Amino acid sequence: MNNQHRIVSYEGEELILVDEDDNELGYASKAHCHDGAGVLHRAFSLFLFNADGQLLLQQRSALKRLWPGYWSNSCCSHPRRDETMAVATRRRLGDELNISTAVEHVYQFCYTAEFGDAGSENELCHVYLGRVSGHVRANESEIDAIRYVSVEQLNDELARRPESFTPWFKQEWQSLQELYSEQLERYAI
Repeated sequence: MNNQHRIVSYEGEELILVDEDDNELGYASKAHCHDGAGVLHRAFSLFLFNADGQLLLQQRSALKRLWPGYWSNSCCSHPRRDETMAVATRRRLGDELNISTAVEHVYQFCYTAEFGDAGSENELCHVYLGRVSGHVRANESEIDAIRYVSVEQLNDELARRPESFTPWFKQEWQSLQELYSEQLERYAI
C-alpha cells in the first residue's frame, strides 16, 4: 500500500498514560498529552541504519504541531490504546516510511521538552535500533525530507547546528554513543 500522502496521525488518537516505571495509568488524547506541560505517556524512537552504517534522518513535516521542520531520528511516535510496542513500531514504520524491518530495544527514559505555546513532550520513550534496506518512501503528511548521514557527519552537524534537531533526538543520540556504544556499533560503522 502506498502511504506517501495518507494521514496517519491525528490529535484525537488515544495514547497510553504511564508512570515513570512504565506502568499503564489510563488513556488520553494525543492533543491532551501534548497540551501545556504535557502528561507523561508512552512513546518510541527508532534509529535505522543502512548497510553502510549511515543513519536515516527525517525532517518533520512543517505541518507538525511540535518541532515542525526539525531534523530527527528515523521514526518516532506513540503506541495507541491497547497496542503493544511491537505492533506500534511495525505500524509506524509502514505509516511513515513504507517499510518493514526488525528493531532491537536498547533502553527507555523519561524526558520533557517545551515548544513555546504550542505544547510539550512529556514522554517515557523506548529507544530502538534497526537496519533498513531497500527503498524508503516517506509519507509526506508526516515527513518533509529524509537523508542518510554517517556518524561523523551527524556529530559535526549536531555540534554546528544543534538548534536544527529535536530535543529528544539529541538526548537519545548522546545516550546511544555514551552508554550503549556496543549496541550502536552493531549498526553504525
